[in-house]
Amino acid sequence: MRFILVVALLLPIGALAQEGAKKGPPPEPKNLKVLTGLPREQLIPVMRSFTVALGVKCDYCHMQGDFASDENPKKEIARNMITMALQIGTHFPDDGKHHVTCYTCHRGATEPLTAPVAAAAAGK
Repeated sequence: MRFILVVALLLPIGALAQEGAKKGPPPEPKNLKVLTGLPREQLIPVMRSFTVALGVKCDYCHMQGDFASDENPKKEIARNMITMALQIGTHFPDDGKHHVTCYTCHRGATEPLTAPVAAAAAGK
C-alpha cells in the first residue's frame, strides 16, 4: 500500500521533469528587422512590454502560429513605431536611457490619445 502511495505522489513530479526537459531554449527568432541587436533572452520581455503598452495580445501584430510572417499589416506599423521611438531617443543627451516608449503615447490603448482626456471630452 505504501508503495502505491509513493508512486502516486512521485508520478506528477516525474511528469513535470519530463515536461521541463522537452521545452529547452526558445527557437531562434526569424525575420527580425528592427530589433536585430537585441539578445534573444531579452526579446520576449520586450515584446511583452509592447503588449502591455497597447493593451493587446501577440496576435494583434503577429500571425498566430507564425510570428515571422509579415502577413499582418500591423506588424509593419509596429516596426515603424519602434523605429520612431528609438529615433526620438537619440535626441536626448544621456545615451542609453529610454525616454520614449510605446507606453509614452499609447497608455494601454491601440490608438494613442492626441489630447489630454479632459480636453478631448470638452471638445465633444
